[in-house]
Amino acid sequence: MKVFTLAANENWICDRFSREWGDNNKDISTNNILEADAVWLIAGWCWNHISHNILKEKKVVLTIHHIVPEKFTEDKIREFLFRDQFVDMYHVPCRSAAVQIENLTKKPIFQHPFWANQDMWFEISDKAKLREKYDLSGKYVVGSFQRDTEGSDLISPKLEKGPDLFCDLVENMIKDKPNIHVLLAGWRRQYVINRLSHNSIPYTYIELPDLDIVNELYNCLDLYVVASRCEGGPQSIVECALTKTPIISTNVGLAPLILSEASIFNKDWSATPDIEFANKQVQKLKIPGGFEPFRKMLLELG
Repeated sequence: MKVFTLAANENWICDRFSREWGDNNKDISTNNILEADAVWLIAGWCWNHISHNILKEKKVVLTIHHIVPEKFTEDKIREFLFRDQFVDMYHVPCRSAAVQIENLTKKPIFQHPFWANQDMWFEISDKAKLREKYDLSGKYVVGSFQRDTEGSDLISPKLEKGPDLFCDLVENMIKDKPNIHVLLAGWRRQYVINRLSHNSIPYTYIELPDLDIVNELYNCLDLYVVASRCEGGPQSIVECALTKTPIISTNVGLAPLILSEASIFNKDWSATPDIEFANKQVQKLKIPGGFEPFRKMLLELG
């Protein structure tokens, strides 16, 4: 059994998943799609990059990270149903993503979070030195490292990511924590930056830092906030768990799998980080063991 993985080549997390899979599973991986027995479309939206004739010949696994209901138009539904003829099995990282597609297909759905790379995401003991490095000493640092603005105009909030909710929370927190400072990373952060600037809330923005820098940024935080309305992940939940970063989240994606109930927002937006609980939960996803459910899925498919 040889598996070819399709990433998006967008410098996004799917590219990293594809690399990590290939580097750690050389015995069943290939970069030549023609010699592959199975094609794993990790970036499922790029499925048309592969000839339909090739997809017909191979076993095909397609990952659905999540579907944004408001953006799942009639055209996208038709595309899903057409593409379904080439798919042998779907992979989703969480139960909520499975619920979104189980009425659209009769194909098997494999539900499991992606693996966690503990060599990339880890706790750094000297946090005071890190805070000094990024000019964050003496501040209560709240982090958000995921994009929040629609690429179509770089103004409108990407509502499924909840940037408006994130800003609401930060604006409320400043009453009790006047030394609050927001640490942003990633790209398309214009919405949050505009809100913070409008409310005179200090922030630091590091656009598209290398991953070793992102690991340092996690280790600078007093709190990471996931305010999303719809997610298959986000991987920041896994990364916070590995780096022992205090995190609270809406009830999306991986949150109920990794975070304690107390760390998930309730109706009044109160939540409490539980670092040890999250770190314990994420242990089973660490590589190499985190690859095993996927190896089993692919080998049984073949």
